[in-house]
Amino acid sequence: MNGTVTNWAGNITYAAKELHRPGSLTALRALVADTDRIRVLGSGHSFNEIAEPGAEGVLLSLADLPPEVDVDTAARTVRVGGGVRYAELARRVHGHGLALPNMASLPHISVAGSVATGTHGSGVLNGPLSTPVREVELVTADGSTVALGRGEERFGGAVTSLGALGVVTALTLDLEPAFEVEQHVFTELPLEGLDSGTFETVMATAYSVSLFTDWRAPGFRQVWLKRRTDQPLPAFPWAAPATEKMHPVPGMPAVNCTEQFGVPGPWHERLPHFRAEFLPSSGAELQSEYLMPREHAVGMLHALDAIRETIAPVLRICEVRTVAADDQWLSPSHGRDTVAAHFTWVEDTRAVLPVVRRVEAALAPFEARPHWGKVFTVPAAGLRGLYPRLGDFAALARELDPEGTFANAFVRDVLAAPRA
Repeated sequence: MNGTVTNWAGNITYAAKELHRPGSLTALRALVADTDRIRVLGSGHSFNEIAEPGAEGVLLSLADLPPEVDVDTAARTVRVGGGVRYAELARRVHGHGLALPNMASLPHISVAGSVATGTHGSGVLNGPLSTPVREVELVTADGSTVALGRGEERFGGAVTSLGALGVVTALTLDLEPAFEVEQHVFTELPLEGLDSGTFETVMATAYSVSLFTDWRAPGFRQVWLKRRTDQPLPAFPWAAPATEKMHPVPGMPAVNCTEQFGVPGPWHERLPHFRAEFLPSSGAELQSEYLMPREHAVGMLHALDAIRETIAPVLRICEVRTVAADDQWLSPSHGRDTVAAHFTWVEDTRAVLPVVRRVEAALAPFEARPHWGKVFTVPAAGLRGLYPRLGDFAALARELDPEGTFANAFVRDVLAAPRA
Protein backbone atom coordinates (compact mmCIF):
# COMPACT_ATOMS: atom_id res chain seq x y z
CA MET A 1 0.00 0.00 0.00
CA ASN A 2 1.19 3.50 -0.80
CA GLY A 3 0.61 5.55 2.34
CA THR A 4 -1.30 4.52 5.44
CA VAL A 5 -4.91 3.37 5.60
CA THR A 6 -6.82 3.83 8.84
CA ASN A 7 -10.32 3.25 10.08
CA TRP A 8 -12.76 6.15 10.40
CA ALA A 9 -11.67 7.00 13.94
CA GLY A 10 -7.95 6.76 13.17
CA ASN A 11 -7.25 4.44 16.10
CA ILE A 12 -6.50 1.49 13.78
CA THR A 13 -3.80 1.62 11.07
CA TYR A 14 -4.03 -1.40 8.79
CA ALA A 15 -0.89 -3.45 8.24
CA ALA A 16 -2.06 -5.11 5.02
CA LYS A 17 0.48 -5.43 2.21
CA GLU A 18 -2.03 -4.33 -0.44
CA LEU A 19 -5.28 -2.39 -0.79
CA HIS A 20 -7.48 -3.37 -3.72
CA ARG A 21 -10.58 -1.59 -5.09
CA PRO A 22 -11.93 -3.81 -7.90
CA GLY A 23 -14.33 -2.15 -10.29
CA SER A 24 -16.36 -5.22 -11.26
CA LEU A 25 -17.60 -8.49 -9.85
CA THR A 26 -15.41 -10.35 -12.33
CA ALA A 27 -12.30 -8.57 -11.08
CA LEU A 28 -13.34 -9.16 -7.47
CA ARG A 29 -13.81 -12.87 -8.01
CA ALA A 30 -10.40 -13.18 -9.68
CA LEU A 31 -8.72 -11.25 -6.87
CA VAL A 32 -10.27 -13.41 -4.14
CA ALA A 33 -9.41 -16.65 -5.93
CA ASP A 34 -5.78 -15.54 -6.19
CA THR A 35 -5.41 -14.34 -2.56
CA ASP A 36 -4.46 -16.32 0.56
CA ARG A 37 -5.61 -13.74 3.14
CA ILE A 38 -8.23 -11.05 2.54
CA ARG A 39 -10.60 -8.86 4.57
CA VAL A 40 -13.20 -6.33 3.52
CA LEU A 41 -12.79 -2.79 4.85
CA GLY A 42 -16.42 -1.66 4.50
CA SER A 43 -16.97 1.99 5.43
CA GLY A 44 -14.21 1.77 8.06
CA HIS A 45 -16.50 2.56 10.95
CA SER A 46 -15.34 -0.31 13.14
CA PHE A 47 -13.19 0.68 16.11
CA ASN A 48 -11.21 -2.55 16.43
CA GLU A 49 -9.16 -4.87 14.20
CA ILE A 50 -12.08 -6.82 12.76
CA ALA A 51 -11.09 -5.74 9.21
CA GLU A 52 -7.31 -6.23 9.64
CA PRO A 53 -6.02 -8.94 7.23
CA GLY A 54 -2.50 -8.94 8.69
CA ALA A 55 0.82 -7.88 7.22
CA GLU A 56 0.72 -10.52 4.47
CA GLY A 57 -2.94 -10.03 3.63
CA VAL A 58 -5.05 -7.94 1.27
CA LEU A 59 -7.43 -5.21 2.40
CA LEU A 60 -10.42 -5.06 0.06
CA SER A 61 -12.62 -2.02 -0.56
CA LEU A 62 -15.91 -2.42 -2.44
CA ALA A 63 -16.26 1.32 -2.99
CA ASP A 64 -15.53 1.08 -6.74
CA LEU A 65 -18.05 -1.67 -7.47
CA PRO A 66 -21.20 -0.51 -9.28
CA PRO A 67 -23.50 0.98 -6.60
CA GLU A 68 -26.40 -1.35 -7.27
CA VAL A 69 -29.76 -0.46 -5.72
CA ASP A 70 -32.45 -2.47 -7.52
CA VAL A 71 -35.93 -1.91 -6.09
CA ASP A 72 -38.73 -4.36 -6.82
CA THR A 73 -41.87 -2.41 -5.97
CA ALA A 74 -44.19 -5.37 -6.50
CA ALA A 75 -42.26 -7.66 -4.16
CA ARG A 76 -41.32 -4.79 -1.81
CA THR A 77 -37.66 -5.76 -1.83
CA VAL A 78 -34.38 -4.13 -2.75
CA ARG A 79 -31.14 -5.75 -3.87
CA VAL A 80 -28.24 -3.58 -2.72
CA GLY A 81 -24.57 -3.87 -3.64
CA GLY A 82 -21.94 -4.61 -1.03
CA GLY A 83 -20.35 -1.15 -1.17
CA VAL A 84 -23.53 0.95 -0.84
CA ARG A 85 -24.12 3.09 2.24
CA TYR A 86 -27.42 3.63 4.03
CA ALA A 87 -27.86 7.25 3.00
CA GLU A 88 -27.74 6.34 -0.70
CA LEU A 89 -29.90 3.25 -0.25
CA ALA A 90 -32.54 5.12 1.75
CA ARG A 91 -32.94 7.91 -0.80
CA ARG A 92 -33.38 5.43 -3.63
CA VAL A 93 -35.85 3.29 -1.72
CA HIS A 94 -37.86 6.31 -0.60
CA GLY A 95 -38.07 7.48 -4.20
CA HIS A 96 -40.13 4.35 -4.90
CA GLY A 97 -42.52 5.06 -2.01
CA LEU A 98 -40.95 2.37 0.17
CA ALA A 99 -38.92 2.23 3.38
CA LEU A 100 -36.57 0.20 5.51
CA PRO A 101 -38.12 -0.62 8.89
CA ASN A 102 -35.23 0.94 10.79
CA MET A 103 -31.86 2.64 10.50
CA ALA A 104 -28.83 3.11 12.73
CA SER A 105 -27.92 6.51 14.18
CA LEU A 106 -25.44 7.06 11.32
CA PRO A 107 -26.57 6.93 7.66
CA HIS A 108 -22.90 7.14 6.60
CA ILE A 109 -22.12 3.44 7.17
CA SER A 110 -22.21 0.61 4.63
CA VAL A 111 -25.21 -1.69 4.53
CA ALA A 112 -23.21 -4.93 4.22
CA GLY A 113 -20.75 -4.00 6.96
CA SER A 114 -23.52 -2.94 9.32
CA VAL A 115 -25.50 -6.14 9.12
CA ALA A 116 -22.32 -8.25 9.24
CA THR A 117 -21.40 -6.78 12.65
CA GLY A 118 -24.86 -6.84 14.25
CA THR A 119 -25.38 -3.08 14.08
CA HIS A 120 -28.85 -1.86 15.01
CA GLY A 121 -31.20 1.04 15.43
CA SER A 122 -33.66 1.37 18.29
CA GLY A 123 -37.17 0.29 19.22
CA VAL A 124 -38.75 -2.35 21.43
CA LEU A 125 -40.26 -4.03 18.34
CA ASN A 126 -37.40 -3.28 15.93
CA GLY A 127 -34.75 -5.92 15.34
CA PRO A 128 -31.19 -5.18 14.24
CA LEU A 129 -30.38 -4.06 10.71
CA SER A 130 -29.98 -7.71 9.69
CA THR A 131 -33.70 -8.40 10.32
CA PRO A 132 -35.01 -7.43 6.85
CA VAL A 133 -32.27 -9.35 5.00
CA ARG A 134 -33.83 -12.15 2.94
CA GLU A 135 -30.79 -13.18 0.89
CA VAL A 136 -27.03 -12.70 1.06
CA GLU A 137 -24.73 -13.13 -1.94
CA LEU A 138 -21.11 -14.09 -1.24
CA VAL A 139 -17.91 -14.53 -3.17
CA THR A 140 -16.17 -17.40 -1.41
CA ALA A 141 -12.47 -18.19 -1.21
CA ASP A 142 -12.23 -19.97 -4.59
CA GLY A 143 -13.87 -17.03 -6.36
CA SER A 144 -17.24 -18.73 -6.77
CA THR A 145 -20.54 -17.11 -5.81
CA VAL A 146 -22.99 -18.44 -3.23
CA ALA A 147 -26.46 -17.15 -2.42
CA LEU A 148 -28.04 -18.04 0.93
CA GLY A 149 -31.69 -17.18 1.51
CA ARG A 150 -34.07 -16.95 4.41
CA GLY A 151 -35.46 -20.36 5.26
CA GLU A 152 -32.26 -22.21 4.42
CA GLU A 153 -30.58 -24.10 7.24
CA ARG A 154 -27.35 -22.06 6.96
CA PHE A 155 -29.02 -18.67 6.76
CA GLY A 156 -28.79 -18.04 10.51
CA GLY A 157 -25.01 -17.80 10.19
CA ALA A 158 -24.81 -16.05 6.85
CA VAL A 159 -25.80 -12.43 7.52
CA THR A 160 -24.18 -11.40 10.81
CA SER A 161 -21.01 -13.24 9.81
CA LEU A 162 -18.21 -10.76 10.63
CA GLY A 163 -16.82 -11.15 7.10
CA ALA A 164 -15.66 -14.66 8.00
CA LEU A 165 -17.51 -16.54 5.24
CA GLY A 166 -16.67 -14.51 2.14
CA VAL A 167 -17.10 -11.13 0.47
CA VAL A 168 -20.70 -9.92 0.63
CA THR A 169 -21.38 -8.56 -2.85
CA ALA A 170 -25.13 -8.00 -2.45
CA LEU A 171 -27.99 -8.24 0.01
CA THR A 172 -31.71 -8.45 -0.69
CA LEU A 173 -33.82 -6.66 1.92
CA ASP A 174 -37.54 -6.59 2.68
CA LEU A 175 -39.20 -3.18 2.47
CA GLU A 176 -42.46 -1.65 3.64
CA PRO A 177 -44.52 1.36 2.53
CA ALA A 178 -42.83 4.70 3.19
CA PHE A 179 -43.79 6.48 6.38
CA GLU A 180 -43.11 9.78 8.12
CA VAL A 181 -41.51 10.32 11.50
CA GLU A 182 -41.41 13.25 13.89
CA GLN A 183 -38.77 13.64 16.56
CA HIS A 184 -39.35 14.97 20.08
CA VAL A 185 -36.53 15.65 22.55
CA PHE A 186 -36.92 15.82 26.34
CA THR A 187 -34.41 16.68 29.05
CA GLU A 188 -33.50 15.38 32.53
CA LEU A 189 -35.08 11.99 33.05
CA PRO A 190 -34.12 10.91 36.59
CA LEU A 191 -32.79 7.44 37.31
CA GLU A 192 -34.60 7.41 40.63
CA GLY A 193 -38.03 5.85 40.15
CA LEU A 194 -37.06 4.20 36.86
CA ASP A 195 -38.02 0.65 37.84
CA SER A 196 -38.36 -2.17 35.32
CA GLY A 197 -42.01 -1.44 34.54
CA THR A 198 -41.37 2.27 34.05
CA PHE A 199 -38.32 1.57 31.88
CA GLU A 200 -40.37 -0.66 29.59
CA THR A 201 -43.10 1.97 29.39
CA VAL A 202 -40.62 4.74 28.58
CA MET A 203 -38.91 2.72 25.87
CA ALA A 204 -42.23 1.73 24.27
CA THR A 205 -43.49 5.31 24.14
CA ALA A 206 -42.49 5.76 20.49
CA TYR A 207 -41.30 3.78 17.48
CA SER A 208 -37.70 4.46 18.52
CA VAL A 209 -36.47 5.79 21.87
CA SER A 210 -32.92 6.74 22.91
CA LEU A 211 -31.75 7.82 26.37
CA PHE A 212 -28.54 9.86 26.65
CA THR A 213 -26.39 10.49 29.72
CA ASP A 214 -22.88 11.75 30.47
CA TRP A 215 -22.93 9.83 33.79
CA ARG A 216 -21.86 12.94 35.65
CA ALA A 217 -25.05 12.57 37.66
CA PRO A 218 -27.70 9.85 37.97
CA GLY A 219 -30.27 9.80 35.20
CA PHE A 220 -30.40 10.94 31.58
CA ARG A 221 -29.67 14.37 30.17
CA GLN A 222 -31.72 13.82 26.99
CA VAL A 223 -34.49 11.53 25.70
CA TRP A 224 -35.10 11.28 21.94
CA LEU A 225 -38.49 9.95 20.81
CA LYS A 226 -39.00 9.12 17.13
CA ARG A 227 -42.73 8.74 16.49
CA ARG A 228 -44.21 7.39 13.29
CA THR A 229 -46.95 9.80 12.30
CA ASP A 230 -49.29 6.87 11.65
CA GLN A 231 -49.05 5.92 15.34
CA PRO A 232 -50.51 7.72 18.40
CA LEU A 233 -48.85 10.85 19.75
CA PRO A 234 -47.17 9.78 23.02
CA ALA A 235 -47.53 11.43 26.38
CA PHE A 236 -44.18 11.73 28.14
CA PRO A 237 -44.69 12.88 31.75
CA TRP A 238 -41.27 11.79 33.02
CA ALA A 239 -39.17 14.67 31.63
CA ALA A 240 -39.53 18.21 30.29
CA PRO A 241 -39.59 19.05 26.56
CA ALA A 242 -36.37 20.54 25.23
CA THR A 243 -36.54 24.28 24.56
CA GLU A 244 -33.76 24.28 21.95
CA LYS A 245 -32.46 21.86 19.34
CA MET A 246 -30.04 19.36 20.82
CA HIS A 247 -27.00 17.30 19.86
CA PRO A 248 -26.49 14.12 21.94
CA VAL A 249 -22.83 15.00 22.56
CA PRO A 250 -22.44 18.10 24.77
CA GLY A 251 -20.84 21.01 22.95
CA MET A 252 -21.49 19.71 19.43
CA PRO A 253 -23.66 21.74 17.02
CA ALA A 254 -27.30 20.68 16.72
CA VAL A 255 -27.28 21.46 12.99
CA ASN A 256 -25.51 18.11 12.48
CA CYS A 257 -28.61 16.31 13.81
CA THR A 258 -31.89 15.35 12.21
CA GLU A 259 -34.88 17.68 12.59
CA GLN A 260 -36.53 17.97 16.03
CA PHE A 261 -39.48 19.77 17.69
CA GLY A 262 -41.99 17.36 16.16
CA VAL A 263 -41.52 18.47 12.55
CA PRO A 264 -42.62 15.49 10.44
CA GLY A 265 -40.37 14.23 7.68
CA PRO A 266 -39.43 11.12 5.69
CA TRP A 267 -38.38 8.07 7.70
CA HIS A 268 -34.78 8.21 6.46
CA GLU A 269 -34.39 11.85 7.59
CA ARG A 270 -35.57 11.17 11.16
CA LEU A 271 -34.63 7.61 12.19
CA PRO A 272 -30.87 8.38 12.18
CA HIS A 273 -29.66 10.87 14.78
CA PHE A 274 -27.29 12.53 12.31
CA ARG A 275 -27.72 14.03 8.87
CA ALA A 276 -25.85 12.36 6.03
CA GLU A 277 -24.38 15.66 4.81
CA PHE A 278 -22.74 16.47 8.17
CA LEU A 279 -19.99 14.98 10.31
CA PRO A 280 -21.45 12.06 12.25
CA SER A 281 -21.38 12.00 16.04
CA SER A 282 -18.43 13.98 17.46
CA GLY A 283 -15.75 12.87 15.00
CA ALA A 284 -12.80 12.52 17.39
CA GLU A 285 -13.90 9.53 19.44
CA LEU A 286 -13.79 5.84 20.28
CA GLN A 287 -16.89 3.70 20.79
CA SER A 288 -17.94 0.65 22.80
CA GLU A 289 -21.32 -1.01 23.15
CA TYR A 290 -22.76 -3.86 25.20
CA LEU A 291 -26.06 -5.65 24.61
CA MET A 292 -27.91 -7.47 27.40
CA PRO A 293 -31.26 -9.20 27.97
CA ARG A 294 -33.83 -6.46 28.41
CA GLU A 295 -35.00 -7.75 31.79
CA HIS A 296 -31.60 -6.65 33.13
CA ALA A 297 -32.03 -3.03 32.01
CA VAL A 298 -32.57 -1.41 35.39
CA GLY A 299 -29.90 -3.49 37.11
CA MET A 300 -27.49 -2.59 34.33
CA LEU A 301 -28.24 1.13 34.73
CA HIS A 302 -27.62 1.02 38.48
CA ALA A 303 -24.40 -0.93 37.96
CA LEU A 304 -23.14 1.80 35.64
CA ASP A 305 -24.33 4.53 37.97
CA ALA A 306 -22.25 2.91 40.74
CA ILE A 307 -19.06 3.49 38.69
CA ARG A 308 -20.02 6.76 37.00
CA GLU A 309 -17.11 8.60 38.62
CA THR A 310 -14.82 6.24 36.69
CA ILE A 311 -16.79 6.49 33.44
CA ALA A 312 -17.49 10.23 33.25
CA PRO A 313 -13.92 11.60 32.84
CA VAL A 314 -13.37 9.75 29.51
CA LEU A 315 -16.97 9.74 28.27
CA ARG A 316 -18.51 11.99 25.64
CA ILE A 317 -21.97 10.41 25.86
CA CYS A 318 -23.68 7.13 26.69
CA GLU A 319 -26.81 6.06 24.79
CA VAL A 320 -29.27 3.44 26.02
CA ARG A 321 -31.56 1.78 23.45
CA THR A 322 -33.67 -1.34 22.99
CA VAL A 323 -33.51 -3.93 20.21
CA ALA A 324 -35.91 -6.80 19.48
CA ALA A 325 -34.60 -10.36 19.43
CA ASP A 326 -33.44 -11.97 16.21
CA ASP A 327 -32.18 -15.41 15.19
CA GLN A 328 -28.83 -14.65 13.55
CA TRP A 329 -26.32 -16.95 15.27
CA LEU A 330 -23.72 -14.25 15.96
CA SER A 331 -26.09 -11.34 16.49
CA PRO A 332 -25.70 -9.64 19.89
CA SER A 333 -29.52 -9.75 19.99
CA HIS A 334 -29.68 -13.47 19.18
CA GLY A 335 -32.55 -15.12 21.03
CA ARG A 336 -33.30 -12.30 23.45
CA ASP A 337 -35.02 -8.93 23.51
CA THR A 338 -32.18 -6.58 24.24
CA VAL A 339 -31.13 -3.40 25.99
CA ALA A 340 -27.97 -1.78 24.63
CA ALA A 341 -25.58 0.61 26.39
CA HIS A 342 -23.44 2.50 23.89
CA PHE A 343 -20.42 4.55 24.97
CA THR A 344 -18.83 7.30 22.90
CA TRP A 345 -15.43 7.83 24.50
CA VAL A 346 -12.79 10.51 24.13
CA GLU A 347 -10.12 9.81 21.52
CA ASP A 348 -7.52 8.43 23.96
CA THR A 349 -7.06 4.66 23.82
CA ARG A 350 -4.69 4.53 26.79
CA ALA A 351 -7.14 6.35 29.04
CA VAL A 352 -10.23 4.57 27.72
CA LEU A 353 -9.17 0.91 27.90
CA PRO A 354 -8.98 0.68 31.72
CA VAL A 355 -12.46 2.18 31.92
CA VAL A 356 -13.74 -0.26 29.29
CA ARG A 357 -12.46 -3.13 31.46
CA ARG A 358 -14.21 -1.65 34.49
CA VAL A 359 -17.46 -1.32 32.55
CA GLU A 360 -17.17 -4.90 31.31
CA ALA A 361 -16.66 -6.15 34.85
CA ALA A 362 -19.74 -4.23 36.01
CA LEU A 363 -21.86 -5.61 33.15
CA ALA A 364 -20.61 -9.21 33.25
CA PRO A 365 -23.43 -10.39 35.59
CA PHE A 366 -25.94 -9.25 32.95
CA GLU A 367 -24.63 -11.49 30.11
CA ALA A 368 -23.31 -8.49 28.19
CA ARG A 369 -22.39 -9.17 24.56
CA PRO A 370 -20.04 -6.56 23.07
CA HIS A 371 -20.78 -5.05 19.68
CA TRP A 372 -18.47 -6.78 17.21
CA GLY A 373 -17.25 -3.55 15.63
CA LYS A 374 -16.50 -1.55 18.78
CA VAL A 375 -13.72 -1.38 21.38
CA PHE A 376 -13.92 -4.25 23.88
CA THR A 377 -11.57 -6.44 25.92
CA VAL A 378 -13.82 -9.40 26.77
CA PRO A 379 -11.61 -12.52 26.37
CA ALA A 380 -12.37 -15.18 23.79
CA ALA A 381 -13.54 -17.72 26.36
CA GLY A 382 -16.06 -15.23 27.73
CA LEU A 383 -17.44 -14.49 24.28
CA ARG A 384 -17.89 -18.13 23.37
CA GLY A 385 -20.08 -18.69 26.40
CA LEU A 386 -22.46 -15.93 25.25
CA TYR A 387 -23.28 -17.41 21.84
CA PRO A 388 -24.98 -20.84 21.90
CA ARG A 389 -24.75 -21.24 18.10
CA LEU A 390 -21.06 -20.39 17.83
CA GLY A 391 -20.19 -24.01 17.12
CA ASP A 392 -22.64 -24.03 14.22
CA PHE A 393 -21.07 -20.87 12.87
CA ALA A 394 -17.58 -22.36 13.08
CA ALA A 395 -18.82 -25.38 11.12
CA LEU A 396 -20.30 -23.10 8.46
CA ALA A 397 -17.00 -21.22 8.22
CA ARG A 398 -15.15 -24.51 7.73
CA GLU A 399 -17.60 -25.42 4.97
CA LEU A 400 -17.43 -22.14 3.04
CA ASP A 401 -13.83 -21.14 3.85
CA PRO A 402 -11.90 -24.36 4.55
CA GLU A 403 -8.46 -22.72 4.16
CA GLY A 404 -9.26 -19.73 6.40
CA THR A 405 -8.84 -17.13 3.64
CA PHE A 406 -11.14 -14.73 5.51
CA ALA A 407 -10.20 -15.81 9.05
CA ASN A 408 -7.99 -13.04 10.37
CA ALA A 409 -6.65 -12.89 13.94
CA PHE A 410 -9.91 -11.36 15.19
CA VAL A 411 -11.96 -14.22 13.75
CA ARG A 412 -9.56 -16.99 14.77
CA ASP A 413 -8.75 -15.89 18.29
CA VAL A 414 -11.99 -14.27 19.38
CA LEU A 415 -14.53 -16.47 17.66
CA ALA A 416 -12.54 -19.71 17.64
CA ALA A 417 -13.15 -20.04 13.90
CA PRO A 418 -10.99 -22.60 12.06
CA ARG A 419 -7.30 -21.99 11.63
CA ALA A 420 -5.69 -22.53 8.24
